Amino acid sequence: MALTEFNHDLPSHHEGCQIRLRHKATTEAQGTPVLFVHGATYGATQTFDYAIDGRSWMDEMADQGFDAWCLDLTGYGQSERPGAMAEPASLNAPLVQTDDAVVDVQRAIEFICAQGVHDAVDLLGYSWGTAICGRVAGQCPERVNRLVLYGALWVEKQADFKSSSIPAYRTVTAHSALSRWAHGLDPMEFEALVAPAVAADWCQTMVETDPNYDTAKHAFLRAPTGVRADFAHCAQTGIDWYKPELIQAPTLIVVGDLDIETTPEQGLIVFSRLTQAHSRQFTLIGGGTHSLLLENRRFQLFDAVHQFLAT
Repeated sequence: MALTEFNHDLPSHHEGCQIRLRHKATTEAQGTPVLFVHGATYGATQTFDYAIDGRSWMDEMADQGFDAWCLDLTGYGQSERPGAMAEPASLNAPLVQTDDAVVDVQRAIEFICAQGVHDAVDLLGYSWGTAICGRVAGQCPERVNRLVLYGALWVEKQADFKSSSIPAYRTVTAHSALSRWAHGLDPMEFEALVAPAVAADWCQTMVETDPNYDTAKHAFLRAPTGVRADFAHCAQTGIDWYKPELIQAPTLIVVGDLDIETTPEQGLIVFSRLTQAHSRQFTLIGGGTHSLLLENRRFQLFDAVHQFLAT
């Protein structure tokens, strides 16, 4: 079966910017299209279509007959950056909040549905992407066939939360990305989860997706901070980031047991509130961090998601 891949540029929520929608499928792809939505720091293209041992998650999906798509939100990955990201971060308000990301995802869904016979998609959100996709699924139930929340993000009111000024974007180096991935693990524990060369290569590859990357002058990735503003708002007020009770689509929550960013406990809170979902499933995968999709046990994640979507 021949694998086809295409990139499409769509209008962003931010006037004057384009967002990148990537598509991979075989000529025999069947079923509802699957749209991947990334998290708060790294774009989708180099997350879901990053090849380890020559194979990405999107490759695996396409070979199993899925019609796979991924979206780089405004300011991320292969999508364009708002002009404010070329200015000092302190000069502008946080960029790309969840409301903005929802518009980008809705435009991608409309484009995907316009390409074929389907009037809905399967949505897969990762980390912050779970809040984005959870909100889309609640607001537009007719457009979401099945929902996967991989690392279901949930924030409750924090009495001791202290607010501070949030700039328009933040910067991430390959070193800081690797340190964040391995946080809380000793070197031997981390090496048991993922080959050090794979982890280091992914971090460097991801940082180099910044269009201004330069080893001497700009050896970092810029990530919009709208997600941080949303987090602060929820932590201060206790207002829900999204409403799981509004979600009607069958929903899978899947998380690694070593995930300290979107913890299993957060996922269970979301699971308990999926009261209107046609069905709900919670899957905990042992030996996986927040970056399980890149680790040695990634195929357990892939299998759980593929089986759920194929049901």
